[in-house]
Amino acid sequence: MAQEAVSKALTDSKIDLKEIRSCCVGYVYGDSTCGQRAVYECGIMEVPVFNVNNNCSTGSTALLMAKRIVESGKADCVLALGFEKMERGSLSSKFHDRTNPMDRHLEALSELVDIDASPITAQMFGNAGKEHMEKYGTTPEHFAKIAYKNHKHSTNNPYSQFQEEYRLEDILKSPTVYGPLTKLQCCPTSDGAAAAILANEEFVIRHGLQDRAVEILAMEMVTDLPSTFQDKSCMKIVGYDMTKTAALRVFQMTGYRPDDVDVIELHDCFSANELITYEALGLCPPGKAADLIDSGNNTYGGKYVINPSGGLISKGHPLGATGIAQCAELCWQLRGESGARQVKGAKLALQHNIGLGGAVVVALYQLGFRQHSSSKPTLHSANAVDDPSIFKAAAIFKVLESAMAEDNDNLIEKVRGIYCFKVKNNGGKEGMWIIDAKTGKGSVEYNGKAKPDVTFIVNDEDVVTLISGKLNPQKAFFQGKIKIQGNMGLALKLIELQKRASKKIDELRAKL
Repeated sequence: MAQEAVSKALTDSKIDLKEIRSCCVGYVYGDSTCGQRAVYECGIMEVPVFNVNNNCSTGSTALLMAKRIVESGKADCVLALGFEKMERGSLSSKFHDRTNPMDRHLEALSELVDIDASPITAQMFGNAGKEHMEKYGTTPEHFAKIAYKNHKHSTNNPYSQFQEEYRLEDILKSPTVYGPLTKLQCCPTSDGAAAAILANEEFVIRHGLQDRAVEILAMEMVTDLPSTFQDKSCMKIVGYDMTKTAALRVFQMTGYRPDDVDVIELHDCFSANELITYEALGLCPPGKAADLIDSGNNTYGGKYVINPSGGLISKGHPLGATGIAQCAELCWQLRGESGARQVKGAKLALQHNIGLGGAVVVALYQLGFRQHSSSKPTLHSANAVDDPSIFKAAAIFKVLESAMAEDNDNLIEKVRGIYCFKVKNNGGKEGMWIIDAKTGKGSVEYNGKAKPDVTFIVNDEDVVTLISGKLNPQKAFFQGKIKIQGNMGLALKLIELQKRASKKIDELRAKL
């Protein structure tokens, strides 16, 4: 399973496994160093491998670790991998000769309710649902509607463990597990794996991956607060305050609000947890989750699309993989690659992954290079101008246009592609030229409409030295004089062109 996930992640990212400098591998049920054994099977060896176990939030914990390794500068490309091979039945403890890490949570729960022989996790989340019903008037139908939605969403997800739609009455009448929770409102026992490649911006640009890159705007982990054990609340025992705190930090860090989010993958291990998480994430005020559900604002056509994958209830919940699987779904949604389950116009994505014991991870995603995916290059700045004559670069582009029209040596054949130059002068004014060298002799157009393969962001003064050959593009890039977005291979062809066209460049320089 790990081999398949890693192979697909590498194919998706278009990089070689030799580029991976470190691995963060998550699983809950397995011996020590399972991470090494899994990545060895993929052909990855020698690099550091960090094994991660953080209950149901293991996958997103591995993702967070990989992100921080990249941010530290210790590695420019890191693999986050999660997998799980689970036993039949509900989750249970594996060790009985030492303290159970959930003992404080169970003690706090036992002070509020009578614990019976039902699966313990179902009791924890079922009692959270019952508390919400008592406090706010939520009904069993509201929990069932969440399961109905997620099962319906799953029919369009080929990666979902179950892909069957149910009637609301089927969900309500399925066997009771605990409290308001019926069997079709509980996530199944699942095996699975998921993988993601994390890299820094320089790596993305160097490999021309801007059209694939999704940016993690913020990612926060929070563990249990004192309120988990002190506030005598079943909802807080299963992580309400952890989720609320992590979400607040993410939105404060990015400047976004919950209202700005389009698509969400959240931890619906039980329908009750999805419902209380709506409020903890700030998608609606406390006590208003039922209204959100009844209004249809948690599915297609509403304010948010929540768990378009089918969620844990349908997609499955292989503990170590879940957080990374959520990441994969949101990446596909932001890229517009989700097929029949695509959320129209998805620009901002929210992830929520929780593990009792406890840890919650909340993350916010968007496309990393949104201008690259646009059908038309644009200047969004208020300093953009329509008159190209105020730029020194205007003269060089005029000369370049005439040189392209002549091109007796057929040099243009060596650099077929569409190039965009975004230029800023000393006065802060901005202009843009599109050089379309795809066919024939090509063309040069100010504020052109063709979609570029590669974009250069450069100061007015440096355009002249760059195109006239005085400035080496590669050297300019590493000096920070030029930023490159898009196909790095095409950008590097300019270096080769400078060598091949030295005579023509001398003529251009003379005309300037």
